Amino acid sequence: MSQALLDVAASDGLFVGRIWNPEAEGPSIVTLRKGVLLDITSREAPTLSALLERQDAAAFVRAASGKAVGSLADIAANSTGAPDQTRPYLLAPVDLQAVKACGVTFAQSMIERVIEEKAAGNPERAASIRERVSTLIGGSLTNLKAGSPAAAKVKQALIDEGMWSQYLEVGIGPDAEVFTKSPVLSSVGWGADVGLHPISTWNNPEPEIVLAVNSRGEIKGAALGNDVNLRDVEGRSALLLGKAKDNNASCSIGPFIRLFDAGYSLDDVRKAELDLKVTGQDGFVLHGKSSMSKISRDPTDLVKQTVGAHHQYPDGFMLFLGTLFAPTQDRDAPNQGFTHKIGDVVEISSAGLGALVNTVRLSTECPPWTFGISTLMSNLAKRGLL
Repeated sequence: MSQALLDVAASDGLFVGRIWNPEAEGPSIVTLRKGVLLDITSREAPTLSALLERQDAAAFVRAASGKAVGSLADIAANSTGAPDQTRPYLLAPVDLQAVKACGVTFAQSMIERVIEEKAAGNPERAASIRERVSTLIGGSLTNLKAGSPAAAKVKQALIDEGMWSQYLEVGIGPDAEVFTKSPVLSSVGWGADVGLHPISTWNNPEPEIVLAVNSRGEIKGAALGNDVNLRDVEGRSALLLGKAKDNNASCSIGPFIRLFDAGYSLDDVRKAELDLKVTGQDGFVLHGKSSMSKISRDPTDLVKQTVGAHHQYPDGFMLFLGTLFAPTQDRDAPNQGFTHKIGDVVEISSAGLGALVNTVRLSTECPPWTFGISTLMSNLAKRGLL
């Protein structure tokens, strides 16, 4: 168990999540107290979605009495690789909520998207295009706010140089990119394998904060997420976004949702620092960072662009906020940049939220997704929770 997860175990933060409960033959809602996970599943809150719908969600969790199911250390130890199905293990802290994601929310990482597109998914061409763009705009993206007059000037400068891209529109224009990252109940959690589509040869992790939002558009808490990205697939055509983003086990969220209270709030999200570490079986190590203070759109703006009179989410939604991180470090040959190799261990961490750890596999080799909405409803009904 990583130090960041140990810190969560020792924290007095208000965390909620999900585990596979072998006794119930289904998922249970848990909260963390003094390093121990307590099952707080009830008719009042049989799902995390229902829990987050409560006006008093934080108070409800604090007051809930639950059955101890094990220490976080023991349950985390059974959550990696192929878990022992007779013992509890961690699941993604999301059930009936839609899983949405915002792209190109950092102007600085937007440039990498423009480069991907201009390179048509070819990492060798990307190096020369990156140098050209850097010469053109220099450091003018620092603290740039999307939709501002300054953003419009940068956009026009790139267009004048023949660098128009659809990514400019969502990166620094008035409208955010919001897409569906994965189907309901398909996300994986801490310790699970994350999947790459077999056709991809240029891909990367995307360390992000994920907001937990209820049907009323209220932001109830936050978690960590890995928006696994296939750079070559999306670079060939933005119309392949679904193929680049939504594959078996391509969405990881965890380890828990930290509910907002006096100890942790949206302001902490706004100034959060995310650390990324990728450790390969070949000895390669990549370190990266993403600073939420450099985001080009405030999280509340992204939520408002997702939910409202124009679109409703009756069971709430999880919202990936995007990342500043775009790896350019060469892994093998010069100018080839970074791409994953099978067996890479990805760790995303942030103070107050813990760490999310996953191992990279092909999506065709990750455990298939079989537990869907109908199965969940049948299970909850069988347990007398509906």
